[in-house]
Amino acid sequence: MTAALIEQLRAAVGPAQVLTEGDLTAWEQDWRKRVRGKALAVVRPGSTAEVAAVVRACAAAGVSIVPQGGNTGLVCGGVPDESGRQVLLSLQRMTAVRSVDRENLTMTVEAGCILHTVQPAADGAGLLFPLSLAAEGSCTIGGNLATNAGGTQVVRYGNARELCLGLEVVNAQGEVWDGLAGLRKDNTGYDLRQLFIGSEGTLGIITAATLKLYPRPAAALTAWAAVPSMANAVYLLELAHERLGAGLTGFEVMGQFALSLVARHHPQLRVPFVQDSPWGVLIENSDHESEAHARGQFEGLLEAAIEMGLVTDAVVAENLAQAHQLWHVRETIPLAQAEEGLNIKHDISVPISRIPAFCEETDALLAAAIPGVRLVNFGHLGDGNLHYNVQAPEHGDALAFLNEKEEQVNAIVHDQVHKFDGSISAEHGVGSLKVDKLPLYKSAVALSMMRSLKLALDPKNLLNPGRVVRI
Repeated sequence: MTAALIEQLRAAVGPAQVLTEGDLTAWEQDWRKRVRGKALAVVRPGSTAEVAAVVRACAAAGVSIVPQGGNTGLVCGGVPDESGRQVLLSLQRMTAVRSVDRENLTMTVEAGCILHTVQPAADGAGLLFPLSLAAEGSCTIGGNLATNAGGTQVVRYGNARELCLGLEVVNAQGEVWDGLAGLRKDNTGYDLRQLFIGSEGTLGIITAATLKLYPRPAAALTAWAAVPSMANAVYLLELAHERLGAGLTGFEVMGQFALSLVARHHPQLRVPFVQDSPWGVLIENSDHESEAHARGQFEGLLEAAIEMGLVTDAVVAENLAQAHQLWHVRETIPLAQAEEGLNIKHDISVPISRIPAFCEETDALLAAAIPGVRLVNFGHLGDGNLHYNVQAPEHGDALAFLNEKEEQVNAIVHDQVHKFDGSISAEHGVGSLKVDKLPLYKSAVALSMMRSLKLALDPKNLLNPGRVVRI
């Protein structure tokens, strides 16, 4: 049966695109190197028709499929298990920009398009595709949608879900659903598109998407503010909404220790106010009138914030290069943390109004449980999403800390998130890393409904089994 399936796959996509030997690490190991699986074959289709043919062949053979985009996921949801019986379906060859419709403000692209190539394609048409995240040089649109990726501009434009107007999907039976029309209104039954976005390849395989575009702003300015407390950062966010309105496109918060790691491991980067303030806030203001108008708004916001005691100091980038430098500091935090040593990562969301209390309580609980523990707290305060990461005590054994303390740390953090009505996964997804945690924090009714959807669309449990929800 295995040999026959391999021959069918080769016939479907071409012999060169079915890999069974050699070094398959790029597909079989997750980006963080947390897990390494073993694939029956890595199959690289070049078209939607080829994806459908692969799914039909696997369905007939009863072989499960793990869809994969850029393999940049953080929850071990896009690599095969260790059985050697799963087909790894890589969408990386499907990179076409099929069309740009300027009048409809949409772009249709294939699932394997790298995010960093989609952005300039929109820009070339005089428009903006606003999804922006640290992995944009390697993550794919299909993966962004399958995980409902967030990023730095969610506060204005929303998650990937809000940026998608249509999908093309291959279902578990190998049939193609063409939902790429790009309509903003369509009340003809269930919104199937929303089922597949965020489903991590467990309900169907996204092969193309129609994305929502926006007019480019006349100016986009960036400011960095020194803030004495998380509570002040939340008040500053409220003031920014009031003063900037829809122009507020980014609002990031960064703890002093997180920024000190950037200063330590990347001294070539100039980190503003790192020695002087417990928190830094990065604000982006996009204006459709003029740079002068945007700068005037920014200066008014920061002057008011300083007068109110919310901000102790601030700087506004004078040009695009300075703005990029400020954003580069923010984007370097995960790399600097990795260079400091192994750590325990969290991607959580909490109602913005409750974040200060959550941080104060959880910080204290972790400090009491693990003396000397260091907290790398940063993230998208504008939409309530924190990367509340936990580093081993200084000079401690980071590997031993990870092995011995991860369950304890996760229990403390996740219990606190639940207490504060939050989510244990804000933008990274569930994958296999959190699938067994979900029943602890998700209602039984919600899980039952999720299982019903999975069984209705994939009754043989062949699409990315063991991820998101167990059957």
